[in-house]
Amino acid sequence: MREIHFDFPAKERVYKVIGERKLKLFIFDSGETASGRTAVLFFNGGSFKKGPLTPAQFQHQAQYFSSQGVVAVCVDYRNGHDEGFTPIQAICDAKSAIAWVRRHAEELGVNPERIVMCGASAGGYTAVSALMFDDINDDQAVDYHPNALIVLAAGMDGVDIMGRLFPEMQDLALRLSPIHHCKQCLPPTLWMCGTSDELYPQNKRFTALMQEEGNDIAFITYEGMGHGFFNYGWHDNKPYNETTLRMEAFLGGIGFMQPD
Repeated sequence: MREIHFDFPAKERVYKVIGERKLKLFIFDSGETASGRTAVLFFNGGSFKKGPLTPAQFQHQAQYFSSQGVVAVCVDYRNGHDEGFTPIQAICDAKSAIAWVRRHAEELGVNPERIVMCGASAGGYTAVSALMFDDINDDQAVDYHPNALIVLAAGMDGVDIMGRLFPEMQDLALRLSPIHHCKQCLPPTLWMCGTSDELYPQNKRFTALMQEEGNDIAFITYEGMGHGFFNYGWHDNKPYNETTLRMEAFLGGIGFMQPD
């Protein structure tokens, strides 16, 4: 397993064990004693294949939200570095991470009804699929549905994803394709995508279809921006700052930026 390095201090908690694999939550907490806080769980992109991205992708966002009184969590979930990996494992792990935080809400000083998922690219697919596909689950003990959702440029066409990256799963591709199963199932959602991202047309179509089904989705576009534009250190951090503040405004708008 690759090493995960953070530039900021984070508490490590194991939320799930699969064989010898210990899946961890990296928890950013300002140390406040307030209860009833919001928890935001970040699911990194790049997880469907071996690559450089790790849960540390969102560490700067997590550090910022921690400074604002939010319990921010970078989630280690099974990925392309794990032998025999498939997106089904990632979906199950996402549900387990939400369930673990809800199960330990009192200990963390978190309101169990203020849990937010934030996913980018493959992490966004994982987060949305965790909400859409109820029967894909290996942790039934606690409600795994978050209370709000943030997505950054995520592929929603499972047929395309499986065809490119998991051809051995072609018989399940349609089954695992959010864009082919639009229904009312999402909590209040902020969705952001750059107009130069190759996934932009798909993101636009999916969010429109989901809005037609009654889902509350704010679809925000960033002109000329490509995939990963929101990452810390890209484009002189202008889109990083803009998207981070947009997330904060979204959470504030639904009453999630202040403790109970």
